[in-house]
Amino acid sequence: MVRSIDRVGVVGAGTMGAGIAQVAATAGYEVVVRDIERSFVDDGFERMTDSLTRLADRDALDEEPGTVLDRIEGTIEFDDLADCDLVVEAVVENLDVKRDVFADLDDRLDDAVMATNTSTLSITSIAAATDAPERVVGLHFMNPVPIMEGVEVVVGERTDADVVALAHEFSADLGKTTWESDDKPGFVVNRILMPWLNEGIRAYDEGVASREDLDQGMKLGTNVPMGPLELADYIGLDVCLHASETLHEELGDRYQPAYLLKRKVEAGDLGKKTGRGFYEY
Repeated sequence: MVRSIDRVGVVGAGTMGAGIAQVAATAGYEVVVRDIERSFVDDGFERMTDSLTRLADRDALDEEPGTVLDRIEGTIEFDDLADCDLVVEAVVENLDVKRDVFADLDDRLDDAVMATNTSTLSITSIAAATDAPERVVGLHFMNPVPIMEGVEVVVGERTDADVVALAHEFSADLGKTTWESDDKPGFVVNRILMPWLNEGIRAYDEGVASREDLDQGMKLGTNVPMGPLELADYIGLDVCLHASETLHEELGDRYQPAYLLKRKVEAGDLGKKTGRGFYEY
């Protein structure tokens, strides 16, 4: 197993993958971002360029955006990840898709750490698609990755202790603060967050308060930066629904998604990314 990290791979150039690639390159790592189509890779670079430019405009970036971007290579070839010391998977939250990715990684990586950014799925189940489950670990970054400080390190049934230590060290080198979770459904964050979001949605649907008052009450009454409706819009209502359904299947009725959440998703009102969710944008 590798003992140090110089070159980082990221599978998936979407919101999370682009964010992970950006913070790794900002920390000085050489980065390879792989996606299935060149247009997806290009979209990822556009996201990173916009994000880095905003950070530079706020004097929150030590280098020019172009200098950071020069450390990032985009590709559609899995083989281009072969020289990486650590690869972070950040594809769609679907177990079969992730297992396929890890099987492909296992074929190409001799001793690299293989990490998954999953927010709810079992690390052990993902690792079972490989012949080296001891090198598989969860690295659950928070969205937006360049802004949010926390990273959840999730330990699978077979994850080696040295891999866990390296995951913590890598995250710290990115300027992140970590906490550790066993491989239980939802880990720490979503196990607690999803019932909170769904109860907020139910309270709004039952007329307990207006959306503004409900969010205001939670912000001022519990010192959270966003209320449940605002936060659900920011995360994406489809993402919240998928996470809730996964946890409901694993943990039972207390994780059942709120009816209004399902209705919003069916209507295509997914939150900030579509311009309409519980609020209009």
